[in-house]
Amino acid sequence: MKGAVLVAVAAAIGNFLQGWDNATIAGAIVYITDDLDLQTTVEGLVVAMSLIGATVITTFSGPVSDWLGRRPMLIISSVLYFISGLVMLWSPNVYVLLLARLLDGFGIGLAVTLAPVYISETAPPEIRGQLNTLPQFTGSGGMFLSYCMVFGMSLTTSPSWRMMLGILSIPSFLYFVLAVFYLPESPRWLVSKGKMTQAEKVLQRLRGREDVSGEMALLVEGLGLGGETSIEEYIIGPADELADGQEPTADKDTIRLYGPEEGLQWDAKPVTGQSSLGLASRQGSMVNQSVPLMDPLVTLFGSVHENLPESGSTRSMLFPNFGSMFSTAEPPVKTDRWDEESQHREGEDYMSEAAGEDSDDNLHSPLISRQTTSLEKDMVPPTSHGSVLSMRRHSSLMQGTGETVSSTGIGGGWQLAWQWTEREGEDGKKEGGFKRIYLHQEGGPGTRRGSLVSLAGGDVPAEGEYIQAAALVSQPALYTKELMEQHPVGPAMVHPAETASKGPIWAALLQPGVKRALFVGIGIQLLQQFSGINGVLYYTPQILEDAGVEVLLADLGLSSESASFLISAVTTLLMLPCIVLGMRLMDTAGRRKLLLTTIPVLVVSLIILVFSQLVTISTVVNAALSTACVVIYFCVFVTAYGPIPNILCSEIFPTRVRGLCIAICALVYWISDIIVTYTLPVLLEVAGLGGIFGIYAVVCVISWIFIYLKVPETKGMPLEVITEMFAVGASQAAAAKSK
Repeated sequence: MKGAVLVAVAAAIGNFLQGWDNATIAGAIVYITDDLDLQTTVEGLVVAMSLIGATVITTFSGPVSDWLGRRPMLIISSVLYFISGLVMLWSPNVYVLLLARLLDGFGIGLAVTLAPVYISETAPPEIRGQLNTLPQFTGSGGMFLSYCMVFGMSLTTSPSWRMMLGILSIPSFLYFVLAVFYLPESPRWLVSKGKMTQAEKVLQRLRGREDVSGEMALLVEGLGLGGETSIEEYIIGPADELADGQEPTADKDTIRLYGPEEGLQWDAKPVTGQSSLGLASRQGSMVNQSVPLMDPLVTLFGSVHENLPESGSTRSMLFPNFGSMFSTAEPPVKTDRWDEESQHREGEDYMSEAAGEDSDDNLHSPLISRQTTSLEKDMVPPTSHGSVLSMRRHSSLMQGTGETVSSTGIGGGWQLAWQWTEREGEDGKKEGGFKRIYLHQEGGPGTRRGSLVSLAGGDVPAEGEYIQAAALVSQPALYTKELMEQHPVGPAMVHPAETASKGPIWAALLQPGVKRALFVGIGIQLLQQFSGINGVLYYTPQILEDAGVEVLLADLGLSSESASFLISAVTTLLMLPCIVLGMRLMDTAGRRKLLLTTIPVLVVSLIILVFSQLVTISTVVNAALSTACVVIYFCVFVTAYGPIPNILCSEIFPTRVRGLCIAICALVYWISDIIVTYTLPVLLEVAGLGGIFGIYAVVCVISWIFIYLKVPETKGMPLEVITEMFAVGASQAAAAKSK
């Protein structure tokens, strides 16, 4: 995973620059106001101009990144940072300074919006949460270094605010160099544009291995949007066990899965009738929640994580390779290349393996390899545009009248498979169609060795070794009725660029799963901002000064401004180990559990701060208590509530609309940020520190309730599975309401 980690670190430098800028302007504004003799309104505008710029650029960032790519937008962000730093270093008057702050805001908006998306699209599911916490870590690291710089300059006789702001150009130049010469384009974006060869090379670099065909297949399936998805359940065991001594082709419902070793095979049988296992049992009771108002999605996602295989258990020993089943049962087949840039589609035949060609210009399907089925034998030899397509290498399929399938591990204990179903139509002719299946191994009762399991309508051997698996079953992303009429073999495939461009992208926002994901994303971004974190960060020196913090450092001979800068530097330094702790827990404890655990600590610290303001105590005790509460608030916030909203928003939207949806959520984020920043000085005068933190405490309580009822757990799940889960959960909830 070294490649993915280094790429994430490089991408997170944009957030380092944001943290640097936030801290620098918080310290420099004191000297800017004195030097340029600014009114209170103009002073607030200087601080907020970067927020305005970020808000404006965010409006366009999502759709433009879907058009140009993620990497070019990060490069543009670094250029904007660099130019704004130079202009701020020069700034002869407040008008030029405002222009520079606007350009700076453009760079911030692009970096903060797209860095989490870029990291999510390049990171493996198992460590995606850790890597997506890096922007929070680098942002706080930038704040710490900036406060140290401001504190050091405040000790001089005449601190230069222009120098404070202009130094931004130095790290932004490093960001530019890394973005241009090191960062690759997002493989998911490349697949969405049909640039399969480039996507494969990027994945090989990020994963550090040559065979990335399984993940390529997953990225292609991620282009799908909408469609019907059902939840089914399977019992999986060794092929000879489940087949009960019979040929696997004798059972039309059996799916053959191939393991990584020669002759290692499993059979998967769907559980028919009423099942008491896993997701299928929860499907019928999702709307009957014991907790009123809880979103069924929360239960649906929770059931996946509650049923992960136990470490060291019998089932994990029996099937240690369930999450990475690659078949070597048959010799590798030749594969063709499927790439937009090398394939001239107009007026040319799609080259296929059947044609005996082996050229880099041939059409390549990254999905599955298969043998001839009975339906295929009955077909008329396909035409050029319906030619037999080569499938994913290193897999095989069952042959005969049964169903055919191939599978591949896609991370997080999930398995991607395609199933070919054959049946006789009304006219007596055989018909067929593909299903895409996301299989997930479960724990839970009944998954044990040598046991007797009784399932109504199910046919499970009395004794044997097996595991249970839930499955999301739907139509493949690249399936089209038009291609089915041309009798293609395998998942009906059209070029990804053509599939992704069909239909207006705004209409996709009306899909039930996308709407539900937008509700979660917008809600958590809004509540995070109104919990007050950015407002407190911008005005930390002023808040600590009003709290009498200079009393704590009077013996050091520091001015009130220098003392506030020092406290701010120490506070941000303390944040760093807290973020590291959150990073370690992000993919183990999970996003949801971290939020539900840390937000009560925020509430308690804020209530104590309010209490210290209402009760008359000594100046020293008041300053110490206020400072302690602010430090605890910051440290606990950055552990979970700081990074997780951006992580969630980068995970829950489908590939086709991810950029647009992220832009909508980011727009809410920046508008809320502007409101909080502008209202904080007014609230300081009207309600004081106690009133401000009392309001923030109420918002934190509302946040906890919202997260408990509406925000699902997404740790360790491939992005494509997350979006599929949102779709099926939202559809089922809607169907339940209509009854």
